[in-house]
Amino acid sequence: MRIGNPEGINVMRSPTSTARKRPVNLTLSEGLVEEVRGVTGNLSGVVESLLADFLSRERERRSGIVEQARATATLWNSFVDRNGSFADDHSTL
Repeated sequence: MRIGNPEGINVMRSPTSTARKRPVNLTLSEGLVEEVRGVTGNLSGVVESLLADFLSRERERRSGIVEQARATATLWNSFVDRNGSFADDHSTL
């Protein structure tokens, strides 16, 4: 049995600098917020930057998983082309 390449992966879109902004509620540690406010007056900008970095890394991670699945499917299909399917010897059809 040949394996198809995985498709239909939901890819998240990246935020852009021209994107509209909207207020959201976050629950954060009070001490952490106080410390961050001591370093920067733009907590929203820091959180947005961290979320964008997280999103970028998550996209790369998911892309790696998809590529690994494609490579595995290609390798398996190559094996089946050379050796046939194990199921061929046991098929009742």
